[in-house]
Amino acid sequence: MTESDQSPSSDAQNTNFPPQEQQPPGLTSRMDPPPDHGEESYVGHGLLAGRRALITGGDSGIGRAVAIAFAREGADVAICYLPQEQPDADATAALIEQAGARAVTIAEDLTDVEACRRAVAAAVDGLGGLDILVNNAGFHFTKDQSGTLEGLEPELVDRVLHTNLAAPLWLAQAALPHLGKGSVIINTSSIQAYEPSGHLLDYAATKAAVNSITVNLAEQLGPKGIRVNAVAPGPIWTPLQPATRTAEEVANFGADSPLGRAGQPAEVAPAYVFLASEATASYVSGSILGVTGGKATF
Repeated sequence: MTESDQSPSSDAQNTNFPPQEQQPPGLTSRMDPPPDHGEESYVGHGLLAGRRALITGGDSGIGRAVAIAFAREGADVAICYLPQEQPDADATAALIEQAGARAVTIAEDLTDVEACRRAVAAAVDGLGGLDILVNNAGFHFTKDQSGTLEGLEPELVDRVLHTNLAAPLWLAQAALPHLGKGSVIINTSSIQAYEPSGHLLDYAATKAAVNSITVNLAEQLGPKGIRVNAVAPGPIWTPLQPATRTAEEVANFGADSPLGRAGQPAEVAPAYVFLASEATASYVSGSILGVTGGKATF
């Protein structure tokens, strides 16, 4: 993968965004500007030929970029998403198929343990097996100070905890009987695990826990030949941002990173490809790979 192959379009590398808001979970089509998922830039090199992947939160944002990259690297891809995100899921499935890969769409709310099990079963059935699990679905909410101690609301905290923390455990448990030597689990952490924002109390805590789970599972599953790693993105322009932040927060999103801007999903996806491929990361397990625009992940 060369730099020229992977660089998202310069038009998408904004240093600021027009103030905007959506209702959760948010849709890509309503974002200004549209995120760059690598639709025009990502070039595959066969690094995942013959592999079968399940990506949660795969309809949009980082998940869509990873789905495109995996498909162009030769993998068949199942994406899981909320039923409200069907338009985004359809667009992502079309991009997977345009790459010549099989696409499986799975509408499930992963806050429920049985939904996690159904999602894995549907992926295995649709793909004929499973080699890669990407636990990418996530949720936070900062409007009305909902992420501060005074503003915590039980319903939102439950969604954060079940989506970000419990779902990866239940998905990994359900996937394990289908995984073998050379299989991979990749979790999505966050810069918030290292530099928690005061208004993201519950979200930051779940991402710190994801790091712990990643290292623990790497130790547990290493003897089976299964590698477990995580990617820790910084501020990335996805539907989650206008859907969960105020318009003012969106306008300044990512400006405090050392590179002075938010990242695009296309700039994160190659990290998942690196960790998923035996050709590039066969001896990498228990690692948290930061893609943060310069913020430290240690």
